[in-house]
Amino acid sequence: QFQCVESGGGVVQPGGSLRLSCTASSFRLDSYSIGWFRQAPGKEREGVSAISRDGKITTYEDSVKGRFTISRDNAKNTVYLQMNSLKPEDTAVYYCAAGDFGSYNGVNYYTMDYWGKGTLVTVSS
Repeated sequence: QFQCVESGGGVVQPGGSLRLSCTASSFRLDSYSIGWFRQAPGKEREGVSAISRDGKITTYEDSVKGRFTISRDNAKNTVYLQMNSLKPEDTAVYYCAAGDFGSYNGVNYYTMDYWGKGTLVTVSS
């Protein structure tokens, strides 16, 4: 069974930082683009950021631009999401997924095949 595995969530104060990691034990992440998504309580899941297989193309939703950075280390079969200047509204369960992404008329779209179970990020004082 192909499944991503997230780690690195936790509780952080507003303005703080966290780094999430995404890996997989049963397949190579570098065969796929990888996306990060989040779902806040009572809200629908939304895309956050994505990175191409070779790491040369990245995309971010407006709500995290300038604060979050996605990267990958294919030798370690790991994708990271560095989150800085965290806000209470960033509180959510964060998921990574393997698949593809693109943009049409300035709107990002994501087509993901394999998902993780998520890691909880809580931003609170």
